[in-house]
Amino acid sequence: MTISRKKAWAYAEQLLSRPRRDIPVTLRHGKRGIALLHNGRVLTRCYASKSGQLCAPYVAQALGLELPLKGERAQANVSTGVLYRAISIASLDLRIPEAYILLERYLEEAEFQRAAGGEPVI
Repeated sequence: MTISRKKAWAYAEQLLSRPRRDIPVTLRHGKRGIALLHNGRVLTRCYASKSGQLCAPYVAQALGLELPLKGERAQANVSTGVLYRAISIASLDLRIPEAYILLERYLEEAEFQRAAGGEPVI
């Protein structure tokens, strides 16, 4: 049984409500698309639709991962800021040209936050 995006978002929102620097996440590539998991629970997914296939590589990039091949997984430890941006990217409809403006911004912010590595930025 699959989890709806609405139920997944409720769990993700709870996870994001407390800032942390080291959240273990897994990017799993299954037959229904890409799922982003924490402790085995779905946070968001990029379905195997055209829109989902457009977003999936960018979600992986935001997390600092390579997109796993079908049937494989990739794992990372990320901050809540990076996780928020990855989830936001998964929600974008990249068939709309204006969404690329948000996508670029989310990717820049995620890269900056990953590079900061938890150190305070002055």
